[in-house]
Amino acid sequence: MIDRNMKNVLVVSIGFLSLFTAYGGLQSLQSSLNAEDGMGVTSLSVIYASIILSSMFLPPILIKNLGCKWTIVAGMGCYVTYSIGNLYPGWYTLIPTSVILGMGGSPLWSAKCTLLTISGNRQAPNENKKAADVINKYFGIFFLIFQSSAVWGNLMSSLIFGSDTNITSISEEELQYCGAGVCADINANTTTKKPAQQLVWTLVGCYIGVGVLAMIIVAVFLDNIDRDQTREFRGNREPFWSTFLATFTLLKDKRLVILIPLTMYSGFEQSFLSGEYTKNYVTCALGIHYVGYAMICFGAANSLSSFMFGRLAEYTGRAPLFCLAAVTNFSCILALLFWRPDPDQLPVFFVFPALWGMADAVWQTQTNSLYGVLFPRQKEAAFANYRMWESLGFVIAFAYSTFICLDIKLYILLGVLILSMVTYLWVEYQEHKNPTLPVEEGIYDTDYTNVTDKNYSAKGNHIISQTSL
Repeated sequence: MIDRNMKNVLVVSIGFLSLFTAYGGLQSLQSSLNAEDGMGVTSLSVIYASIILSSMFLPPILIKNLGCKWTIVAGMGCYVTYSIGNLYPGWYTLIPTSVILGMGGSPLWSAKCTLLTISGNRQAPNENKKAADVINKYFGIFFLIFQSSAVWGNLMSSLIFGSDTNITSISEEELQYCGAGVCADINANTTTKKPAQQLVWTLVGCYIGVGVLAMIIVAVFLDNIDRDQTREFRGNREPFWSTFLATFTLLKDKRLVILIPLTMYSGFEQSFLSGEYTKNYVTCALGIHYVGYAMICFGAANSLSSFMFGRLAEYTGRAPLFCLAAVTNFSCILALLFWRPDPDQLPVFFVFPALWGMADAVWQTQTNSLYGVLFPRQKEAAFANYRMWESLGFVIAFAYSTFICLDIKLYILLGVLILSMVTYLWVEYQEHKNPTLPVEEGIYDTDYTNVTDKNYSAKGNHIISQTSL
């Protein structure tokens, strides 16, 4: 029998799976499908710039007024508009829908993370486990299901585009511009050939359908678990500026500031795979119809690793997993600096995304879990900061995508990775010395719903704590 908390985790996971089957597939194709004047990557940059803006004030306001459930539904609607904009891609369709998606992106992810954290905190006493372990498990389950969206979305694109009867081979002269070896002209890679427009419309139409399905799944089946807190907030409304500044107020906590490089690296590494690897290695050497298959390897490895690492973290802790991810990314970056893509080396094109997916599983599950553990009493503001700084990494990476050479981009990625691990290990050391009081130790009342920030009282057998972050 699945308990109520697990049911909510599964519902939101399936909803995100459906939504990002569409968005993930479109994101992987933007640098290749809408390559004219860098329109595709520019739209992605606008998306994440808008997410930064929305992270500054929207998540606490929407979550506290609408609750997690309806914030997620509204955010999903914003994502669907971007799919609609891709029916007739142009500057006047992609850029406005990118802004809309970005404004809904941060509240969507913050609400999801808040919901998983609340569910984990509620379930921990029932299982006689630490809240951190249950939260880790829930994030692992979520990313197991969610990351498989890369499989289905990219499978759709590869099957549909693979039916194109006008696929042409790539010449040896064109292959010389693939990979990180040659940078005579940043726009020299012109081997991308767009599929037939009818096939593009078919694919985008499918993506719109699964996006709408995601909204229906969440609206119908997800429990409004923070309904009482939302109603209480609306009845005792805080001053607007207090809610507006919640995201920035949390920056007073030096742990959050020191985690910024790690959070931004998540944006750098994801944007590299979806924007640079797909264009400069896969599309350049094999063709756009292979992009989906390469990203399927990423999604499958990411999905399975997310579940495995979510469970493994209970026994190993976070630090060994972060170190494993860092070593994996470090090795891949060095290899990509020297590898010259060749169609005769077909398996290699899929090995890199698989290894990248394994590492990304750690960055996603463990960083999200780390935020939930370090800031259990400021969940909305903490996850809003997470999305803001991760999105800044995306913006920077997509912004310089069309201006600097691929080898320089790899060196930048390498530098950010090293800085991220140094700062992360410092935070982990401080947390080991002075552990954050988990929420099950006295900040909920008997029904585990009422949370306070400074003076935590408890009823019945629960303890009373005066701890403040």
